[in-house]
Order: sequence, then C-alpha cells, then structure tokens
Amino acid sequence: MSLSGPLRYKRLLLKLSGEALMGKGQYGIDNAVVNRLAGDIKLALEAGAQLGVVVGGGNIFRGLAGAAAGMERATADYMGMLATVMNALALGNALEKIGIDARVVSAIPMPTVCESYVRPKALSHIVAGRVVIFAAGTGNPFFTTDTTAVLRAVEMSCEAVVKATQVDGVYSADPKKHPDAVRFDRLTYAEVLSRDLKVMDGAAIALARDNDLPVIVVSIDEPGNLLKLLRGDARATVIAA
Repeated sequence: MSLSGPLRYKRLLLKLSGEALMGKGQYGIDNAVVNRLAGDIKLALEAGAQLGVVVGGGNIFRGLAGAAAGMERATADYMGMLATVMNALALGNALEKIGIDARVVSAIPMPTVCESYVRPKALSHIVAGRVVIFAAGTGNPFFTTDTTAVLRAVEMSCEAVVKATQVDGVYSADPKKHPDAVRFDRLTYAEVLSRDLKVMDGAAIALARDNDLPVIVVSIDEPGNLLKLLRGDARATVIAA
C-alpha cells in the first residue's frame, strides 16, 4: 500500500450497512467493530480525504421486515430511519473519542439529539474537514439508505460512493454460497441493472447513472482498506458509465 503521495479520490461518501456495525452478532452494535471503522475513517482523514458517511439501520430495525410482518409500510420505514440515527450517534461518538470532529445530521429534525440536515451547512462541515454522518435516510418512507447515499453524494459533490461490504467487490452470485461465482473488476450501470446484481437497489443505481457518479464496492472487513481505496490500491469493483 502506498503510504504517501496524491489520493485518487479527494471526497467520498461512505455507505455502511447497519449489519456492518453488529460484527458477528445477530443484533445491535458491536463497539469493537464501530471503533475499528472509526479508526479506518481517521486514517483516511489524516491522508487528506474529505468524507461523508451514510449508515443503515438493519442491525436494529428494518422497515421492509416490519412491513412484511403486517406493519404499515410508511410507519415501519420511519422506525428504520430512527434506527439509523442510533447507529450514526454510535459512530459519531467513536470518532470523537479518537479526536475526529464529527457531525451527525438527520433528515428528520430532532434538535435535542443532532443537527438537522441542511445542505449548505453539511457541505461546509465536510469542507472544514469534519466527518458528516447522514442519518434518518432521506426523511421519506419507501427510499433505502443506498438511495440516500447516492443522493447525499451528489449533493455534497463527492467523486464516488463507496459501498462497504463483507466481500471484495461485486460477484455474479453470493461467493459465500457459490464458490464458482465470477468477480467483476468493472461494471456499467446498465449491466448492474440488466443482470439484477444485488449491489444497491435500482433507484440508487439509476440516480448514480443519471449523475455520472461512480459506485465502488469494497470490503470493509480488512482494516485500512478505506485508505487503500483512496490510494487506488484496494481490490474493488467500480461501477461507472
């Protein structure tokens, strides 16, 4: 890994799933995992990168699961948005503990807990070198945090969205279940949509395509991989035009 030199990417939007925060557990937040992710983000900042983060909430509550169990879909989605706020606060706290200035901003106003999302203010935080953690999705039901990540990346003028996963890129099938699955180094937006590859939901990929925003899929399980990606050294799949 290159330890010095220019970064391939200066400003990125990192998408973390809620499941990434629960480690090997079945539910909730694994503080050791959150602290490791915070350390990776710190390395990226110290190298000169500017970062926004969108965190999912599936480790606490998933709207689709609630709807499938009979809950009204919009209510279930709002509950899922509140779960993302809990995760964002946990990550923000972990960053502050290691000396990184972080701001949690929520699409659902909750001024006693965190800042409300206002685009110019969030952008000023990123430019100032703070990590901005975008919580509560878009503030609307029926939209995933994947779509939120692409939307916020476009709003923050990011160079790419980084989808952090447990595998080192996009495969033709789940490589944990299918050892013969084919790994892709590069895909077009159209290929992802036509092959129905489960990278992000269709709305997120279409929004990225319409704004010419690359989506990079990389493993977050390997410590330091975010910095490797910034240097152009990480094993990853790039989705672009």
